[in-house]
Amino acid sequence: MSTQFQEVSEKITEGVILAVKRLIEKTKKEDGELVISKNGKIVRVKARDLK
Repeated sequence: MSTQFQEVSEKITEGVILAVKRLIEKTKKEDGELVISKNGKIVRVKARDLK
């Protein structure tokens, strides 16, 4: 893998992680739920129950 590709890949991954953290925090403030896949099943989870 080229160094340039690896750097771009790392930046994208960091951006996705940041976006998910912001989504969780926003949903916690609204006392909302998130829909996730857990062990291949679709599950609704209260955002406040996530770490």
